[in-house]
Amino acid sequence: MNKVEISAEETPLPSWRGSARKYCLEVLERLNLSNWELSILFCNNQFIQQLNYKYKGIDAPTDVLSFCFNEETSFPTAEAGAKAVIAGDLVISLEMVKDNAQEYGVNEDEEIRRLLIHGILHLAGENHLTNTETEPMLKYQEDLLKELSPWKTTV
Repeated sequence: MNKVEISAEETPLPSWRGSARKYCLEVLERLNLSNWELSILFCNNQFIQQLNYKYKGIDAPTDVLSFCFNEETSFPTAEAGAKAVIAGDLVISLEMVKDNAQEYGVNEDEEIRRLLIHGILHLAGENHLTNTETEPMLKYQEDLLKELSPWKTTV
């Protein structure tokens, strides 16, 4: 059984966090990942910019940061005899979600789903060198986005 925790920093906790949690569980199931524990922190641009500078040396806001832990442990919801994996943390700027949606001509609901998938793929060990659509990870991300059920966030 997977576990997803959602919180917020310097922005209100989204009313749609339950839907986001269910969506992440669906992504994990689709990727055949089990006994994963991950946390998602929604924030504003200022907060994510501070993290981006501290951990990546980039003094600018970004849309999503993934902090991979990949540590095995035990937690009560793990299947009997199975080790749980503390996968890591995702940090997503809700301000960047709005900016990205406008820039790319998509709705905010689609963009938040895209960033959740993107972050989970990074935690699963996927990576990309550029942000071009020919990158295998980004192609996979878009395929997953099309396959998985949509939900409304009203970001």
